[in-house]
Amino acid sequence: MHKPTLGFIGAGNMARSLIGGLITDGFPPGNIYASDRTQEQLDALKQHFAIETVSDNIDVAEKADALVLAVKPHVVHDVATQIAATIAERDIVVISIAAGIREADLEHWIGADTAIVRAMPNTPALVQSAATALHANPGVSDEQRDLAESILRAVGLTLWLDDEALMDTVTALSGSGPAYFFLIMEILESAAVDLGLDSHAARLLTMQTAFGAAKMALESTEDAAVLRQRVTSPGGTTERALGILDAGDLRALITAAIRAAHDRSRELAEQLGRA
Repeated sequence: MHKPTLGFIGAGNMARSLIGGLITDGFPPGNIYASDRTQEQLDALKQHFAIETVSDNIDVAEKADALVLAVKPHVVHDVATQIAATIAERDIVVISIAAGIREADLEHWIGADTAIVRAMPNTPALVQSAATALHANPGVSDEQRDLAESILRAVGLTLWLDDEALMDTVTALSGSGPAYFFLIMEILESAAVDLGLDSHAARLLTMQTAFGAAKMALESTEDAAVLRQRVTSPGGTTERALGILDAGDLRALITAAIRAAHDRSRELAEQLGRA
């Protein structure tokens, strides 16, 4: 079966994770091209994965059946306008993983008829455990949609959205979400040390507890509220601890935090948008 050619503009951590996941899944390295402004990053990719690397973004755009824009959001405008003429001449899907860059702006910069998939992976892609939401514009064919999904699925779970506006919510939830959990783990670990555990034991127990809770939730058909209730015995230690969190209105605090991240995502989209 013919394998498509994939192009990556940008050779940072997210591109490296996607390329590594694809190759682990059996995708041929010779069908992957990457470009980047930093030769050192390209050399590292080529040495580690044996993919093809070039210094010119247009070279990648000329070769790719699917082109992943894996650059920082503030760079997307310059890259998009640079490759626009090349994209216009080819039947290619452009997959943007740059946070906050809307499809309408990409269409304005690259071309109104361009097939575009916007994707929002999160940093656990680095360990093939990402949560990624995707949205396709009307120009994306079923085949291109499947190809985009297969690329992002190489590093974890994928989920399609019908409404692109929900990407701001996804950014606030799963995009920023790892930081929320890291903060909670940091607090748990610190509290355990204050209560007498050595730092190694506190860290190990915190990490495994977080992993185990997430694994239980993923493998259960029950929602998180039911799982919480099942580990909360009346009059027990968990009930006492949750009472303190409820008294501090943790639910309202986290809800406000996610809303703030959502609003900031929208603000950044406006700032980074059409120029």
